[in-house]
Amino acid sequence: MPVPLPLSQPEIAQFRTKVCEIAQGEEEIRPSPRLGNRISARHRISQPSRIETEPFYRQNSGVESPSPSFTPSVEPVEAQFERDMRPQDFSEFLGQEDLLKPLQLMIRATKERKEPLEHLLLSGLPGLGKTSLALALTQELGVPLKLTSGPALERAKDLVGILSQLEPHSLLFIDEIHRLPRVVEEYLYSAMERFQLEFTLDQGAHARLLKMDIQPFTLVGATTREALLTSAFRSRFGHTLRFEPYTTPALLQILIRNSALLGLKAPTDALQLLAERARGVPRIANRLLRRARDVAQCDSKKELTSEIVHRTLDMLGIDACGLEKIDRRILTALAEAGRPIGLKALAVAVDEAEDTLEEVLEPWLIRQGLLLRTPQGRILTQKGEALAE
Repeated sequence: MPVPLPLSQPEIAQFRTKVCEIAQGEEEIRPSPRLGNRISARHRISQPSRIETEPFYRQNSGVESPSPSFTPSVEPVEAQFERDMRPQDFSEFLGQEDLLKPLQLMIRATKERKEPLEHLLLSGLPGLGKTSLALALTQELGVPLKLTSGPALERAKDLVGILSQLEPHSLLFIDEIHRLPRVVEEYLYSAMERFQLEFTLDQGAHARLLKMDIQPFTLVGATTREALLTSAFRSRFGHTLRFEPYTTPALLQILIRNSALLGLKAPTDALQLLAERARGVPRIANRLLRRARDVAQCDSKKELTSEIVHRTLDMLGIDACGLEKIDRRILTALAEAGRPIGLKALAVAVDEAEDTLEEVLEPWLIRQGLLLRTPQGRILTQKGEALAE
């Protein structure tokens, strides 16, 4: 059984070399369930880990990518538009006022106590603004932001390199946090609770249980599948923010703001049509706005009229009810069957993947009252049957 003992100067040097090797990917580390000797900030490694940095947002030059294979490339035009239209602070974050009220209270109390904000879990469908909220949050707090994703943190060394370089009170944003490997998730436990990293030095009879202090930070995790997180991991977040689909008036306000940012003259009635077809998702609303702008530009029009919006929606196959081609195929398949259909059979009928049907397409149809999930399978409602005819 390893016995914690004070570290000598040669052992401290050995520890520094060990962590440098870990950060460079030359050796793996193992999480330790026990507490060992404390390595204070003055003993922390001075050699940076192998993390490539990249500019992600103009106002967040400190954002880093944990991938060692990252190479700068030309940013896609769509990504550039999406970035430019993101809200810069809470005053521009529209449509989720119920989420912002408790968060603003937490920020005010945190600033008065001069403490880091509690860890936050952002849960909701794709495109509802989880990443945008994290970016606005860093502006409200006035702290650095480091952004990564669950799939990018493949091994513990990736996480160690990021956490060892955090500045005090920084925000660490992990997108798709439900896809974190279990071993990496276990390293986060002690980092979130005590701001320490725990691991073993050497093996066998010479094994030493060590822990390294890190700077206090706030973990902001975003997920579209909260149920995939373990209960032990969820319990370590101080507050959970669950995003709901936006209302049409909220999407209209977002489109008015974004059309001005794009320098596009658009009357309210034209933007209202786009908001009604956006399925409560700002990302879809912004995509429809850009396609309508493309149509207006190709027609040499300086104003986005209702006629141009209708043409854009017809071109994209979106009808007056907001249904796309794949949605109509689902309703038609269920109507022609005349009985409940299981997920696998429906996926074959419409030629779509099962997870795409279950997680992307069906939720909106259910919210619109067109489809029901029953123990026997999927069935149409009366409203769905009327549209399928």
